[in-house]
Amino acid sequence: MNILCQFVKLAGLIMKCETTNTILTFILGALVLLGVIFALKTINQTRELRLVANRATELIREQAFFNNCFDYGKTHPDINRILQPLAAKPAAH
Repeated sequence: MNILCQFVKLAGLIMKCETTNTILTFILGALVLLGVIFALKTINQTRELRLVANRATELIREQAFFNNCFDYGKTHPDINRILQPLAAKPAAH
């Protein structure tokens, strides 16, 4: 308990100094500003990651659909004339 009382007295003396109070307030404000900036960056990166993940899922589904179409074309050759232009296209980036 004695240590706590000494700390409170020391903190009281430090905070009475206007320069120290100003410096600590500035540091606190800077840390709050950094916290907000990092939070906004995290939100933005999470949003971008979600968009990329959704796009990757779409591409996987499209690839599975085309694979199913080409497998169907192996047993039903009449659809190959429709699928042929799709097979010749290079992958989109």
